[in-house]
Amino acid sequence: MAKKKDFDYIWRDRKRTFFGLPWSFTTYFLTDTKFITRTGWLSLDEDELDLYKVTDKKLRLPFWQRLVGCGTIMVYVRDTDTPIKEIHCVKKPREVLKLLDEAIEKQRDRYGTRGRDLYAIQGGHHHHDHPDPVDDGYEDDDFDGPHNH
Repeated sequence: MAKKKDFDYIWRDRKRTFFGLPWSFTTYFLTDTKFITRTGWLSLDEDELDLYKVTDKKLRLPFWQRLVGCGTIMVYVRDTDTPIKEIHCVKKPREVLKLLDEAIEKQRDRYGTRGRDLYAIQGGHHHHDHPDPVDDGYEDDDFDGPHNH
């Protein structure tokens, strides 16, 4: 692992722009425990997500990104600030996804969680689920049977 100021990272890359070149002010860092997105040039913003909170991942390979060996990774997270993290246009996306998977599994083992555990914590709603179409605002416990009036 290489050293970057105050944290060790497993992988680091910039968001790619024209022709797959790293001409952007967005940098991604993967550490043992977190995924960090740093944006900006003079003023910097950093967004961190804890890897053990990841519930799902998806790889998108749009045609123009594939032409230059890039792809976008979508990470679904049990996090109120950033429930969906997009890792835009990075080189060798399948290799990055593999590194991300390995780091996520290590954190899940450390915390004793699995994706299904996080799913249950979220109240059974997943990013692909839709709310109950027959939600009338009453809990099931409120129903005590038919009433004859």
